[in-house]
Amino acid sequence: MTRPIPAPERLSQGEFIALIAMLFATIALSIDAMLPALPEIAQTLTPDAPNRAQLVLTSFVFGMGLGTLVAGPLSDAFGRKPVILFGSALYCAAALACYFASSLELLLVARVVQGIGSAGPRTVSMALMRDLFQGREMARIMSFAMMVFTMVPALAPLMGQGVIALSDWQTIFLVYIVFAAITMVWLGLRQPETLPPPARRPLSVRALAAATRELFSHRVVLISILCQSLTLGALFSMLSSIQGIFDLRFDRADQFPLWFGVIAVLSAFGSILNAKVVVKVGMRRMVTASYAAVLALTLLHLALVATGLMPETLAFAAFVAWGVAMFGMMGLTIGNLNALAMEPVGHIAGLAASVISAIATVASVLLAIPVGQAFDGTALPLLAGVSVFIAASLLLMRRA
Repeated sequence: MTRPIPAPERLSQGEFIALIAMLFATIALSIDAMLPALPEIAQTLTPDAPNRAQLVLTSFVFGMGLGTLVAGPLSDAFGRKPVILFGSALYCAAALACYFASSLELLLVARVVQGIGSAGPRTVSMALMRDLFQGREMARIMSFAMMVFTMVPALAPLMGQGVIALSDWQTIFLVYIVFAAITMVWLGLRQPETLPPPARRPLSVRALAAATRELFSHRVVLISILCQSLTLGALFSMLSSIQGIFDLRFDRADQFPLWFGVIAVLSAFGSILNAKVVVKVGMRRMVTASYAAVLALTLLHLALVATGLMPETLAFAAFVAWGVAMFGMMGLTIGNLNALAMEPVGHIAGLAASVISAIATVASVLLAIPVGQAFDGTALPLLAGVSVFIAASLLLMRRA
């Protein structure tokens, strides 16, 4: 007779949300704290091709996508906590290598490895949540975590600028190590393992292939992956270009961390709204409405900029407002898309989280790099690229 698998132990909801937010924040901190450093990285390591400094962001995301592919299956076989802790340790080792990197090429390689390590906290935390929650309740918990997580993008550029003012841009990587160490200790001491040994799935190529085929047999999973790829592509395109736009288009480089913080805080409305209404309205309607609203705003902004009809006195305020809408859209879409995709595949949550995140992340980088490298000192390439990505996402959701 098979013994029933015991229900996982739980932290209090408040502590669990805060811990998940910290795990998510590893990614935001690793990207956003680097934004104020891009001009100095360009000047130090690639003065002849300053746009190449953006690759410090996308190389990390690319590595995260690669690591995501294996983190989930490993967590299905060995448990959630060991994989998160191992990934965090690799992340710290790579951050130390970044600190000592003497060329852009070495820095990019170390950033890819750092991204691979970050896949542990990022991906497995999704499976950990799915162990405890599902469907709209998972989307609700994720929205609360995103509200806390929003404060990291708000503060990370300020932190990066402060570190550069006190020391140099390389010291930012030491801050990453301290942040990851704190999260590792918290997780290790407080969070119970959510996948007991009887529920684990041994590593097997045949079993992984069968589970992957099952995953892709769900139409909602395929649409979610495509939409996440396009949505994250829009996000990473914006992150690659936004510091340069503040500097070259608006001559506000020194104010960039403050304004980026304002954008991040105001955009928290997306997560707050989603947490309040997603259970009643449903995930599909929330995502579709968000895409429609942001697409309309982006096309309007693009038309005004391209035709020269944007009043110069309103240009900066309009760009900030558009940035708030873009970041707010993330809180209204990404969590819901993940919850939609994970709902039918709870029994293979680790592998599902890995495959979904890996494909979406790597695809988003491939979409974002051309947009970022097309930066010409204006917002036009960014607005055009985002318009295409969001329009495609909206069409996909209407077919869901």
